[in-house]
Amino acid sequence: MRSVTADAPASRVVARRRGRRVAALAGSLAILVVACGGPPRHAPAPTRTGAAPPGVQRGMATFYGREAHGGPTASGERFDRNQLTAAHRTLPLGTRVRVTNTQNGRTVEVRINDRGPYGRGRIIDLSEAAARRLDMIDAGVVPVTVEVLRREDRR
Repeated sequence: MRSVTADAPASRVVARRRGRRVAALAGSLAILVVACGGPPRHAPAPTRTGAAPPGVQRGMATFYGREAHGGPTASGERFDRNQLTAAHRTLPLGTRVRVTNTQNGRTVEVRINDRGPYGRGRIIDLSEAAARRLDMIDAGVVPVTVEVLRREDRR
C-alpha cells in the first residue's frame, strides 16, 4: 500500500502546471514553424505598362501660399510664395523639375526647396506663383506629371 503524504496534492498541481506550460510552448513552436516555413514570398515586380517613364511621376499637386509665406523650409531658406519653388518628399533639395498640369497642358519649372506634401495621393506642393502658372488656383488640387530636369544633392 502506498502512503499518502501532505506533499502529494501539491506535486500534482505542479505537474499539471508544467504540463500546461509544455503544451503551450509546443503549440507556439508549431505556429512559429508553420508561419516561418517555406520560401519567402515577394510581391511581383510592378509592370511599367502605361506607367510614367523613369524620372517622371504622376499624381496630384496642391499649392501653399499666404499661410506659409515667410516660414522656414527644409532647405533653410524662408518660403516665398512669389518664387517658383515646390516641396517634394524624396527628391534632393535644389533639384529642378518640370511640372505639367495634365488638365490644361500648362507647365512650369520649379526648384525643390522643402519637404512634403503629406496629404494622401499628393506628390508635390507648389508655391502660389507656380500654381498660378499652371492655372490651378481655383481648383486647388490638380493631376500633374513631375519630370526631373536636374538633380542637386543639397540636403
